[in-house]
Amino acid sequence: MTEEDKAHKRSRLFIKKEFQTGFILKFCLIFLAGIILSTALLFVLSQDTLTSSYAESGLEIRNTGNAILPAVILTNLITLGLITLAAVAVLLYISHRIAGPMFRFEKDIARVAGGDLTVSVNLRKKDQFHGMALALNRMIQSMSSRVAFVDARLLKIQSLSDEGKSVDDEISKLRTLIRESFILNP
Repeated sequence: MTEEDKAHKRSRLFIKKEFQTGFILKFCLIFLAGIILSTALLFVLSQDTLTSSYAESGLEIRNTGNAILPAVILTNLITLGLITLAAVAVLLYISHRIAGPMFRFEKDIARVAGGDLTVSVNLRKKDQFHGMALALNRMIQSMSSRVAFVDARLLKIQSLSDEGKSVDDEISKLRTLIRESFILNP
């Protein structure tokens, strides 16, 4: 593990608890539905067959579905339990790689909305959404440079005003630049 990975290591498993819990539960419910469907199909499709077995020192002939149902249910319950445990671990890991960046985006976007244009969105190497983080960083840098440019023009206008010179031409240029740089509502 590199120093950068150690610096960005998350200490909580559930970052976006509602998202991660729902993600895991939906997958487990789909798996449970598959097990129930599989058991039901096996039972229905084996109704037209007979199975012979020895029970209590005698030969017993009965419907295959009824004969195998207890074993199938027990096998499916064990399988469901083991697969659910494995699925929870894997899905928690996967959802962590999705929820972490979502949490980071929410925090950093809130900072930008508050006026902080020094924000840089940084994700861990194995997280998802690196492309989105790069796009957000480019957007923030672009906004920062445009605001700095506008601020420099305003300083020039103030300087001209302090010298008693006409600022109408500079204000007009600044208005045009702002309209060309940003999409604004009229």
